Parts: sequence; C-alpha cells; structure tokens
Amino acid sequence: MIAQTPKPPYYAVIFTSVKTEVEIGYADMANRMVELAKQQKGFLGIESARESVGITVSYWQDLESIKEWKQNSDHLIAQSEGKKKWYEAYQTRICKVERDYSWENNH
Repeated sequence: MIAQTPKPPYYAVIFTSVKTEVEIGYADMANRMVELAKQQKGFLGIESARESVGITVSYWQDLESIKEWKQNSDHLIAQSEGKKKWYEAYQTRICKVERDYSWENNH
C-alpha cells in the first residue's frame, strides 16, 4: 500500500536491509515496530517491500520526530536484536521530501 503523505516538505527514513536466514521472532518484531511507530508524534506513514533486499520507507513530519523514534526504548531493543540475529547488513538514510507526485489508475 502507498502511504498517504501530506503536502511536502516532510522527511523520509529509508531503511535498506539484507536479512540473515533467522526468521524466529522477526515478523512479530517488525509488526510491533510498525504499530509502535504509528503511535509516535510526527509519524506520517510507511511503505515496505522485501525480496533479496528489503526496503522500508517511513515518513515523518520533522527531524525531531525521527530523532525521538530512533531513541524510543522498544525501538532500541529491536535495533539491537536486529544486529544480533536478523540482519547481515543494513543502511539507513534520512531525506527531506521537497516534491512528490502521484497517479492512480482507477480502472
């Protein structure tokens, strides 16, 4: 599903990852983090896809909201567990969205 974001500017956090073969607990933690993020001040939406490389993009109102999410105690635990068990590698990028465009085929 495509996130419904407000008129720019806003921010995107792009989390790109390569998983290990460990699956135990991953889906539950991922779902928990999405639900927790949705409760955070400044959260605007999320999009995610996974094949050989996973990409999750979360959208935020401002940099302060992103900073608070990164420092959330439950999120810190998930980050630690991810490093230990679920990820071979990951990269996080933070971008300011200055323009966006959309189109929908209503057939």
